[in-house]
This record gives sequence, structure tokens and C-alpha cells, in this order.
Amino acid sequence: MTNALTPDTGTAPPAPETTKVRKVVLAGCVGIFVELYDNGIFAFMATALAIVFFDVSKSSDALMLVFAGYAISFFIRPLGAVVCGILGDRIGRQKMLVFVIMLISVATAGIGLLPTYQAIGIAAPALLILLRIMQGFSVGGEAAGAMTFLAEHAPDNKRGRITSYAQIASFLALLTGTLVAFAMSPWLNEAAIDGGGVASWAWRVPFLVAIPMGIAGWYIRRAISDTPNFEKLKAEGGLSRNPLKEAFATPEHRKAMLLALFIPLMNGSGYYVLFSYMPTFLKGESIGFSTGTALLVTAASLVAICIAIPFMGALSDRIGRKNVIAGAAAAMAVAGIPCYALIATGNVALAVLGACVMAVIFAGHTAVIHILIVELFPTRVRYSAYGLGYNISSALFGGTAPLLMTWLIPHFGIYVPAYYAVITAIGTLIAVSTITDRAHEPLRDTL
Repeated sequence: MTNALTPDTGTAPPAPETTKVRKVVLAGCVGIFVELYDNGIFAFMATALAIVFFDVSKSSDALMLVFAGYAISFFIRPLGAVVCGILGDRIGRQKMLVFVIMLISVATAGIGLLPTYQAIGIAAPALLILLRIMQGFSVGGEAAGAMTFLAEHAPDNKRGRITSYAQIASFLALLTGTLVAFAMSPWLNEAAIDGGGVASWAWRVPFLVAIPMGIAGWYIRRAISDTPNFEKLKAEGGLSRNPLKEAFATPEHRKAMLLALFIPLMNGSGYYVLFSYMPTFLKGESIGFSTGTALLVTAASLVAICIAIPFMGALSDRIGRKNVIAGAAAAMAVAGIPCYALIATGNVALAVLGACVMAVIFAGHTAVIHILIVELFPTRVRYSAYGLGYNISSALFGGTAPLLMTWLIPHFGIYVPAYYAVITAIGTLIAVSTITDRAHEPLRDTL
């Protein structure tokens, strides 16, 4: 039966299923945007946080303490993944996605409201770390939940493209954080902050933006129904009583969790070094860009990756996830050092070129990694198993990366990030070569 034509345009209205998928994509992407903006703005505002919350004579030591706080939050992410994953597999994905977006919004706004070290002493950095831990718990529940939610709603032949939209949202969140930090860069130095006036509190604004964004994300997510896979399993009485225990119970699940740990290795050099840490790297003594220039180079690479991601996601629907990720890893292993050589010249145009080339290469990984991991697990344990494996990987190889770079570069030179990019790319290439690609199969509800 054909749809009736609309009187205004003479065209058929969107099919109800298409409209539903659009709403689901909006809910997933808005939530990811809020989560990743809230999570990423901490790194972009690292210099200001070091000045405001740490009473350390050397600015480099204060910055290292900020990145230590950044790293600590990643070690709470597996706990967030376990708690939210178990609940998400037992009571539903949608309920947990509403919870995590509210949690991170409260934590981020809390950073913007914290008294400074000058006002309350050591309690200031202690509370900063506590709020950062809350952010980490929330992000631990977000990544697996949002990607599982999108994948379980998506048509089988479009899972790669639809889940890749969430990655665009994550990098748009980083781009927004970069642009916000760039706009505020005149106030993000010690002289301005200590000078009083607007600059003494302007650093708070990027964190307080979490309040309206969180309300918008909560409103959109609470109006969306849970996934067909989860509802079907629930109706059949097939939900797992202990999904985490079940995830460790079979050799197939244990192997899949190891793959979820090692295939994302490239995220450490991509997401957390190429983007989150890049502004700090470019402002270092070896390259010496101004804050504004460093953020603009990062912004250019973020635009490049946002353009490339949907093409990589769609390509994975055609040729498989394994081929796309393996190609990206091989390309990064070859191009990582030459691209950093361009960045290290200190020439802005060459730095933009090097960063953008790496961004396009990394798109082949980041657009596909989440749907590949989703497809490794059945619905009964997907949220729990995916979340635990992926977030342990992020904690070990991602969240520690900015701290590691800050410590290693003074001792071993500015090519340390390039070596890290090559090593992690090779690790991803080896791990992904062992998988069975399920891109062209329906999602499994049980083994």
C-alpha cells in the first residue's frame, strides 16, 4: 500500500519506522554531544584549571597534576561501565542513558561553581578530582549504552552509518569545546585570572554551559522508547540475571572482551592525543604556538574528521568493519611519524595539514570501532561486556595518554606522540586481524 500524499508538497510523508530511527539518532547524538563536551572541556581548560586549583610554583607541575586528575577519572570508567552495563542489560538501555546524562551535567556544572584554591585551599583540588571522577563514571556508562542503543534500533544494512553519526557528535563536542576555549583564550592565563574582573571568573562559563545542555539531553532521551532487541528479549523472558558473570562464562565471550580491550588501542593516540592533548602539545616550548593558534589547528582537524566519519561508517556497511579498521591502522602506522614531522615544523599551514591527514586516517577507526564491538556480543550481555572491555582499554591507553605525553616529551622529545600513534596502530591492526566480521549479519540476542 502506498502512503497518502501530503497536501502541501505532494510527496509521501516519512514512514513511521524512518521517523522513529531519526528520533533515536537524535537522542543518541545529543546525549553523546553533551557527554563528550562535558568530558572534553576539562582537557581544553587544563591551563586555567592548573592556575585556579593548584598551588604549585612551576606551571608544568600544575599542568601535570591536572592531567593526573584527567587520568584518574578514566580508572573509574570501568566501574561506571559495570554498574550501568548490568542495569542496562537488566532494566533497559534508555533508563541508564537518561541517568548518565544527568550525572555528568551535574558534575560538570559543579566544576564551574567550585571555589578556588585561594578561597578554600586543598579542598579545591580535592573537590575538582571528585567531580572529575563523577564525570568518568558517567562516561563509562555512556559510550557502550549509546552505541548499543543506536545499533539495536538501526536497520541491519545501515548499522555502520547510523552509529557513526554518534561519533560525529562526539567530535563536534570536542570542536565546540575547542572553539569555546579559543574564544576565551585571552582570559586563560595567569596574569588575566589573577588580575580580577571578568577574567577571574570567565573560565567557569564553559563548565556552566553543561546546565542547559544537560536539560536538553534529558528531555530528548526520556521521550524515546527502548530498543526492539531489548524489548523482544524482555517479552520472551530472556534477559540475563547476571550479565557480567555470563560475559565471563564462555570462551567466545571472553575472547570478545579481550578484543574489545585491544582493538581500541588506536583510540589512545587518536582521540586522546591527537585531539584532547593536541592544544597543550602545540603550546609547548618546542613548538610554541599561541593558545589561539593551537586551538585553531585542533579545530581544523576536528572539521576534517567530522566530514570523513560518515563515509567511513557507510563504507564499513559495504566492505565490512574489519577491512576499514585494518586499513586505518595500517595507514596510521605509516603516516604517523611524517604527519607529526609536519606539525613539529612550527609552521601553521603544515601543522594543519599534518593534523588533518591524521584525522582523516583516524576516522576509519573511530567511525567503526563501536559498531564492531557491538556486533561481538549478544543482546543479553552486550551493554555490560562491551562497556567493561572498551572502558578498561580507554583507562589504560587513552586517559593516561595526556599525562604520559606531558611526562615523556621533556625527556625524549616531541616525537613521542608520533611513536605512540604508530605503536597503538600496530596493536589495533594485530587485534582486528583475529576477528570474525559480523557486519552483514543481524545482531544476535543470544548465543
